[in-house]
Amino acid sequence: MLGMGNVHVYTGNGKGKTTAMLGLALRAAGAGLKVYIGQFMKSGEYSEVAAIRKYLPCVKIEQYGSGRPCLAEINDEDRAAAKNGMLKAREAAREGFDVVMLDEIHYAVHAGLVSVDETLELIKMKPPSVEMVLTGRYAADEIIEAADLVSEINELKHYFCMGYEARDGIEK
Repeated sequence: MLGMGNVHVYTGNGKGKTTAMLGLALRAAGAGLKVYIGQFMKSGEYSEVAAIRKYLPCVKIEQYGSGRPCLAEINDEDRAAAKNGMLKAREAAREGFDVVMLDEIHYAVHAGLVSVDETLELIKMKPPSVEMVLTGRYAADEIIEAADLVSEINELKHYFCMGYEARDGIEK
């Protein structure tokens, strides 16, 4: 076990991984902890980004993505954004954040934007006092093994399958 009790993985094909991470961010902020959220493969003013920037000054949120929902074809912009995200995550882990959250990092690994080894190295280099949360579909077995807490969120039923669109404040 690499994480020393404080590496969380939220994975699976169901809705709620980012939401679970954000709930923990809210709890941490309420306890006075300094939180860093790096969102891989995302860009744009999602409702959670707006709320964090408006109401939670102890939470820093940054995005590292093109905003394209499906990366059928990876390009240099995607690679550069992910590389920058990993650099910022290392800085956050070393520079006084109590909680470092990497949203969609597993999908970035799956897409080839970040390597499993880079992610494991980030886990290893973080100070023992830093809580780390990693979210996204397709968590690699090696990362699951290194984690201390793993939650798999699976879809049993989803209204998207019935043709409903994403709604502000609920899915985006």
